[in-house]
Amino acid sequence: MAINFSRAFKFVVPASLAALLAITLQVFFFSPIKDPNFLQLPSKSSLLPANNLLQGVTKLGEGFLKRPEDVWVDKEGVLYTATGDGWIKRLHKNGSWEEWKKIDSSSILGITSSKDGGLIVCDVEKGVLKVNEEGITFLTSHVNGTNIRFADDVIEASDGSLYFSVASTKFELSNWYLDLLEARPHGQLLKYNPLLDETSIVLDGLGFANGVALSKDEDYLVVCETWRFRCLKYWLKGEASGKTEIFVQNLPGGPDNINLADDGSFWIALLHLTADGLEFVHTSKLAKHLAATFLSLTKLINGTTRKATVVKVAADGTILKIFDDSQGKTISSVTSAFEFEDHLYLGSLTSNFVGKLSLKDA
Repeated sequence: MAINFSRAFKFVVPASLAALLAITLQVFFFSPIKDPNFLQLPSKSSLLPANNLLQGVTKLGEGFLKRPEDVWVDKEGVLYTATGDGWIKRLHKNGSWEEWKKIDSSSILGITSSKDGGLIVCDVEKGVLKVNEEGITFLTSHVNGTNIRFADDVIEASDGSLYFSVASTKFELSNWYLDLLEARPHGQLLKYNPLLDETSIVLDGLGFANGVALSKDEDYLVVCETWRFRCLKYWLKGEASGKTEIFVQNLPGGPDNINLADDGSFWIALLHLTADGLEFVHTSKLAKHLAATFLSLTKLINGTTRKATVVKVAADGTILKIFDDSQGKTISSVTSAFEFEDHLYLGSLTSNFVGKLSLKDA
């Protein structure tokens, strides 16, 4: 049978051009991100050799927990964790787990203990809550008349003030990676004053504001900027009060939650934000739009489930220790690290357990 290549060519070319035009319109006009910035990834000099010490963690509550994103241990040694199914669950010193309080939400993240008992909890849908034996109290859900849509982590100062992060004022937990692809600063650090029942903005324009921690003397606060691979120091006391400076930068991963260590240093959970070999996406606006438009591509580029890393950083910003699971063999996507009685307790958004690592021999 003879083929009329001329007629086929006349048909194929317009169809191809139409398909290309349709894709272009989809990518540039219907992309969920707008005018993305290039992202400065950590330099190779910041990458530390793998030791896979996290492959030796003990798994606490395996199967009983669902995505325990944050972990906190109170002074009595009771471990609390907020899980992806809306529970605050706790592990008593006798080894028994308890389903303590149920929050009508599947989006609870950072937790911290309250000076007068109970927990302070970040809910990305409701704002900041207080949970104790009596029940659940809603503390704050608005700032300057705007709904707080992505409360991430929280810490309480000795005067009762709450400092908490808003990861993004544009994107939600379900599509948080779009904030990384757009690479425009939508994060905030907020303060809730319980005496005045008022919430105010402390810092604006942060690159996915995440973990929040107070120094040992509460003279400064540290807030993590995940896709800027750094943490900022905000002074609360002294001559520098109200000023901001870089605490640590060029981290070998995106900092998630941060917690004060017993010696005044800090434990920071790091996220491997981009799958190996796909770093080029963050240097191309077209690639960013493509990845943001098609969910399958976003999942392919997101590298947070590939490995786990935790670092200990001194008060002067020096990295003191690093623990990792370079293949995500035992634990991956560690989002928090909390020290208590010579052990490190690890939360994760991809695990069904809390990791426990002895620090005596590490």
